Amino acid sequence: MASANDSHRRAMPQRFPTPHEPRLVTGHVWHCRVRPFRHAFRYRAFYLQLPLKSLQAAVTKPKRVSLGWGLNQWALLSVRDQDHGDGRPLLQWAEHTLKQAGVEDVDGEIWLQTFPRMLGYAFKPVSFWFCERRDGSIRAIIAEVNNTFGQRHVYVLLPGDGLGIRNGQTHYSDKAFYVSPFFEVLGHYQFRFFKSDIGGRDLARIEYGDQDGALLFTSMGGMVGPLTQLSAIRTWVLFPLFSLGVIARIHWQALLLWIKGAKLVPRPGTGT
Repeated sequence: MASANDSHRRAMPQRFPTPHEPRLVTGHVWHCRVRPFRHAFRYRAFYLQLPLKSLQAAVTKPKRVSLGWGLNQWALLSVRDQDHGDGRPLLQWAEHTLKQAGVEDVDGEIWLQTFPRMLGYAFKPVSFWFCERRDGSIRAIIAEVNNTFGQRHVYVLLPGDGLGIRNGQTHYSDKAFYVSPFFEVLGHYQFRFFKSDIGGRDLARIEYGDQDGALLFTSMGGMVGPLTQLSAIRTWVLFPLFSLGVIARIHWQALLLWIKGAKLVPRPGTGT
């Protein structure tokens, strides 16, 4: 028979790990369209997870030239303020976005999960900002979405029970942004996240659907490792054209969809 303590533990939110060291996740990106016909692809991929508050606290230390990875500096893998939000410092933008959403109790780390800039180029279909309380529980997740027309939209995901966002919990959001030329700005998203410490597996999964059911499944995930100058250099050697490949593959898959007969949907406000 379960004890009162066991029941209490089950009721508590599953806490996300909170070691404040940058991480490198290596794995795959997967897409699967299920209506009106099936079209799927899977590519090797990687992404970074950066603890913004910890990195900001470290800027008081003497700045070193970084070859492997860097924040707002040249490196083989880099992340810059201008690649996100409205161009203001990353942490400042995230805190401003949370405040606009009425979130005032993010007193822990804020992690930015994103594709890096490589060879001076970056295209980031989606980046996630995991916003923690001091105890390591996730208070909110910011989903920052970019399309190939240079537009950007932000969804702020909040737990309905106030206990924090748990692994595997489903979060709903109405679609409000034109992403694919083959889907209208209708329907809704279901987001699920599975986070782990270094040595575990990470996953972000998004289902897009309408009143008739699922239309598209997509996910990004892999094994979590430490992001060091050496691991960044090794990753660059394995994925030297990754950033260019992201945008190239988007257009290639769009061509395949068009050849299969997918109907083009005009971008709102353009008629084309």
